[in-house]
Amino acid sequence: MENNKNNRLEERLRYQWPVLFAENFAESVSEGIMVDVSSGGIAFLCRADDNCPLLGQKLAMRFSIPRSEESNMSDMTSFTRTGCVLRVVSVNASLRRIAIQFDEPLTLKPCEQANLELVQNHFKKI
Repeated sequence: MENNKNNRLEERLRYQWPVLFAENFAESVSEGIMVDVSSGGIAFLCRADDNCPLLGQKLAMRFSIPRSEESNMSDMTSFTRTGCVLRVVSVNASLRRIAIQFDEPLTLKPCEQANLELVQNHFKKI
């Protein structure tokens, strides 16, 4: 069995935070919970209902991640990105895990930023 982590260009930030998604934000908007994010994509959980994204569907997403510049983890950086659904995996009868590849990568690597934040906070306490 192959290890998918070896195929990834960067480590993902595992983070649970709301994600808003829609084909068009002027229309119906749905909410999911982020599972992980990298500069190239995001995975989130959503309800297995009529609003659940389909494989190959183009979506717009709004989400936030912790800011590395601040010592307060409640400070967030928000993003709006478009992307394509790469995977839809059934978690159970009412929940799906959606994997999206961004059309335009984030300007930062979320996991590296979060790790930098932890190191900075540690040294501030010393």
